[in-house]
This record gives sequence, structure tokens and C-alpha cells, in this order.
Amino acid sequence: MLPVKQFTEFIEQNSLFMPGNKVLAAVSGGMDSVVMAHLLKAAGYNFSIAHCNFQLRGYEAIADQEFSHQLAQQFRVQFHTINFDTSAYAAENKISIQMAARDLRYQWFEQIRQQHSYDVIALAHHQNDAIETILLNLTRGTGIAGLHGILPKNGSLVRPLLFLNRDDIQAIVQQGHLKYVEDSSNASVKYARNKLRHEVIPKLKELNPSLESTFENNLQHFRDMETLLELRLAELRRELLIEQGDEIHLSISAVKELNPKRLLLFKLLQGYGFNETAVDDLISVLDKHSGRIFESSNFKLILDRENIILAKKTAHQHKEIQINEGEHSVDYGLYKVTLLHDDSPLIIKDNPLAVAIDTDLLIYPLTIRPWQQSDYFYPLGMKTRKKLSDFFIQQKIPLHEKSGIPLLVNGNGDIMWIGGHRLNERYKVSDNTKKVTIFELIKI
Repeated sequence: MLPVKQFTEFIEQNSLFMPGNKVLAAVSGGMDSVVMAHLLKAAGYNFSIAHCNFQLRGYEAIADQEFSHQLAQQFRVQFHTINFDTSAYAAENKISIQMAARDLRYQWFEQIRQQHSYDVIALAHHQNDAIETILLNLTRGTGIAGLHGILPKNGSLVRPLLFLNRDDIQAIVQQGHLKYVEDSSNASVKYARNKLRHEVIPKLKELNPSLESTFENNLQHFRDMETLLELRLAELRRELLIEQGDEIHLSISAVKELNPKRLLLFKLLQGYGFNETAVDDLISVLDKHSGRIFESSNFKLILDRENIILAKKTAHQHKEIQINEGEHSVDYGLYKVTLLHDDSPLIIKDNPLAVAIDTDLLIYPLTIRPWQQSDYFYPLGMKTRKKLSDFFIQQKIPLHEKSGIPLLVNGNGDIMWIGGHRLNERYKVSDNTKKVTIFELIKI
């Protein structure tokens, strides 16, 4: 007898879909998906059947496809099917056959769902599949998220058989004399999941005959713990990840107070591409000198004096460029540098990205370049020279920002302006200035 009542209750309790929704049922022809199709029909849901032929098992795969088609005809529902060249896809993308089949079927299911306006895609995973997934995730090291197993609902994907285990499904098939097809590859231990199914889980069931129900209880605990962690992380993101322009600042003192530090810091930085090894390395240098840099594929972490600075990597290369006499603008990294000539002396106020320089002191070609360790200049208001490295420290300019600051250099080698920060005392506009040139940095 089909457990229709338990089936509909599980769907309602987990808000998988509503009675009037259109359901696309993924049917391989195997025992699990056949039981799901029979339950959908018996419960009166509006559903269609979708079947993938991965062309990996010759005539057996064709037989599965034909069986699934006949099942759709029996239920008088629409049938969708497709043939994949799975081996070619796996070779082209340099992935395993199993991964290729997974990618292909999920992509196609979603395509069919959108084209025919299905509300959800129903998959026939059950409790034993959830156990296998957890064990696989544990061996692969997927962390806390991997412990929740297979969720009843994930976006448009729903799994209405998760209230049943494999023994339950076999009993339903036997009692109802339901026909299905057997995938011969399921008996092979060549694949990791099958190895767990045939060799590991039976041993675990010897230790605990109620393995499925024990795992189901544990799954709920794991999901609850994951929810608690996500709530805590959302709170920490609001409190600790402070946006400063294009950067995110994370207080070092606040990081030291995190408990558990390694887990929470990893989860905060994981979305930016940093792995656990990078987080371990970062924690190990929190009490050491600033200036350490850690990189992911798209972001970099800079250990500054009081903060950990998270910044997106830039593709701009800061190279030396020249400004020839008569030019009015040049591009430098993230900036456009413009030149404006004026006949009367002018002091630029309230704009740190603009400066006025005595035109008669300019020696062309001028140069714009990044700073070097040996650089020095005469800061505005001072009669003695200062090394740029000392100036940056006094101005508390983070290490990662220094290389992006453009230096305006005269033809005689003098640094006339540290772009956006300080003019050279020797190039300021004076009472004797007859003409000025205004240099302005404009962010591109």
C-alpha cells in the first residue's frame, strides 16, 4: 500500500510545493523514482516526467528511457527526455563521468522547468541517500554545511521521499508489485557512493540497526546548529565588517576576541575566497608586525596596524608614464591626470586630488610613477626633506595603498606632489608666481 498520507504530510510540513503547483518529476526508471512517480499520481498532484539518457550503458540505457516513457503514458502525463554525450562532456570539462552526468541533468532539468513553467523539480532521494551524502562530505572535508546532508528543499529542487529509507521503498515496491528497471552500475563499487552503500553502511548498520532514524535525528540537530551559526555570522558581519570606501576593515582586537576564533574568522572570510590554511596563517601573525599580505583569487588581506583590511585585487598595473609639454591628460592606474594652465596664480582649496604648481618650475617631460624606498621630498611647510616611507607612516597610510599613490615627478627628478596627499614646499605657488599649472587626479 502506498504511504500517500505520510507523503503529503511530509510535503506540507516542509513546504515543498502546493497542491496546485506544476511538478517536474525526475524519473530514471529505478525503484526510488518509480515509487515517487506512483505517489505523485496517487496523491493527485499535477506532474510530468523527465528522463535523461546519459548514453553510458548501451541498450540498457535505451530500455530505461523506454520504460520511463511508458510510465508517463500509463499516468497520462507529459514526458520530457534527452540524450547526452556524457563522456565527451566529461573529457571536454576535465571532470569525472559522475560529475558530468550530475551537471548535465541539473542544467537540463532547470531548462525544462523554465521553458514549461514548472514550479519545482522533484528528485527521488531518500534517507539512505542523505546518509551517504553526509559520509561522503565528511571524507571530503566540506565542513559544517556538509553535515546537513540532503535538504528537503533547495531552491526549485524538492525531495519528497526523504521520509522513507531504502527498506521502506523496497517494501512498497514488493507490496504494490511495482515494476521498475535496475541500473547494473548500482552494483559496482567502482564509485565512491556505491562503495559506501555496499561496504560501509552495512557495517554501520551492524552496530546500529536503526541507523537511518538515528541519522535523521542527527540531521535535524546539524541543521539547527548550522542555522545558529548563520545567525551568529550575520550578526558578526554587521558588527565587524566595516566598509571604508572600496575596502572592508576588520578590527584586529575584535578578531582576537572571537570564540571560536578559527571557525568564525574562516566563515567570515570564506565568501572572499580564503581557505582555512590562509586563516590559520593570518591568526598566527596577528601579534606580529603589520604589512603581511594574504591573497585569494580575487581579494587580498592586509594586516595593518589596528585592522585587517580586505580589498579587491585590481588589474591595473602602476607603471611609470610621462607627460609631455602640451598634453592635457594621461591615464595612470585608476586615475586620469589632467593639466590645466592658468595665467593667474591660484591656490587649490578643499580638493586633495588637485594641486597648483608654479609653471615656470616645470621641466618637461614630467613623470608619474609609484613610490620607491629611496624616495624623499620637502613636505609643504617644511624646510628639511623627509623620506616618503617615513611620511607614509606618519600619515598612517596602509601598506597596500602606498603603491597606488601617484607621484608627480619633475624633469630634474624632484618629487613635486604626492598625489592626493602633500605638495613639495619648493613647488608651491608664491607671490612671485606668474603662471600656474593645475594638476588634478580624477578616479576612472
